[in-house]
Amino acid sequence: MLELMFCSMLTILPDFLFRRFVQGRRIGKEITFYSVWFELRWGITGCLILTICLITTIFYNHPSTMAATLFFRTVPILPETNGRVAEIYIKTADSVSAGAPLFRLDSSKQEAAVETARRKIIEVDAALVVAQAEVTRAEGQLREAKGSLQQAQDELDTKQELHRRNPGIVPTRDIEKLQVRVDAATGSVAAATAGKSAAEIKLSTVLPAEKASATSALAQAQVELDKTVIRAGVSGRVEQFFLRVGDIVNPLMRPAGVLIPEGAGTKSLQAGFGQIEAQIMKPGMAAEVTCVSKPFAIIPMVVTDVQDVIAAGQFRGGEQLIDAQNAVKPGTLMVYLEPLYKGGLDGVTPGSACIANAYSSNHDVIVAEGTGTAKRVALHAVDALGLVHALILRLQAIVLPFKTLVLSGH
Repeated sequence: MLELMFCSMLTILPDFLFRRFVQGRRIGKEITFYSVWFELRWGITGCLILTICLITTIFYNHPSTMAATLFFRTVPILPETNGRVAEIYIKTADSVSAGAPLFRLDSSKQEAAVETARRKIIEVDAALVVAQAEVTRAEGQLREAKGSLQQAQDELDTKQELHRRNPGIVPTRDIEKLQVRVDAATGSVAAATAGKSAAEIKLSTVLPAEKASATSALAQAQVELDKTVIRAGVSGRVEQFFLRVGDIVNPLMRPAGVLIPEGAGTKSLQAGFGQIEAQIMKPGMAAEVTCVSKPFAIIPMVVTDVQDVIAAGQFRGGEQLIDAQNAVKPGTLMVYLEPLYKGGLDGVTPGSACIANAYSSNHDVIVAEGTGTAKRVALHAVDALGLVHALILRLQAIVLPFKTLVLSGH
């Protein structure tokens, strides 16, 4: 309507003034309701053409959308394992901080596993004491074996020396018995050495490894026990939390509630613009929004990012080929907007529906040295037309509460 009124002042009004005051046409005489089209045909035609061109220019260079909202991510409250609720620490609508306990599952099985792991560590510690005693005993057996070997070897050397000096004084059988005794003592020394080495390996390697394994088992059992206490991953507000003691929760099918993080939906706004505006929408563009939850307010924004894909084109691989004609909705271009000033979204409820306008700026092209005069004037006119869209947005902000409360029929 504003565009039509503006264009009529440049076309129909001059045409009417020319007909009325230059040609002398009179209203009600030569200019009647039936002769308006014939008399003002050039002005009406020019008005319609100029209005269409003006609307196209405004909406292309200064795009607008009503598909804008403050999306936010909710965090489902889920345990890592199945279990029956044993204790509840909060209630719905409570504010919690990160790491705060929410509820506890029955932990008798996990507590038994922790106690078993502790007993295993105690058992290994006792085995270490026994192994130390075994090492001491093996050292004593080794010394005893070495003493027996030394005694047998001394007797053998004495008998062999006597036999060498005076053959026949010592029976050969005695020398052979002593040799067998020395060999047996040598074997005893080797066995005692091996026993000592085995005891030392058990003390220094085997039992420490078993203790480390038992400690790891205790840590794992403690982790499983800690998992029975479900804690908040982030600070936020708990909603739809209607859990009761005795309920069974499942990480796949039955969450306990929803956690809304602090600051969710208060930092940026997402808007879906038409695909035809993909060449216009660029990061850094100025924008304005008005939201239903904060009526009569225009919030200055800036485009921070433009999604380089359109969601309507995504597909999930399956056994059937994709038919393009099944994609009925063309989809929109996702644009991320952030407040131009700190606290700009204060008072806007996350998830609120909004109307967004974006305004193109050709300042860099206009001030460039290679830009011609005609192009500069045209770009100035295009940027100035953003005022029309800004005025429309403010009219929408004024009408929006009445449209929602009165004209919607609620």
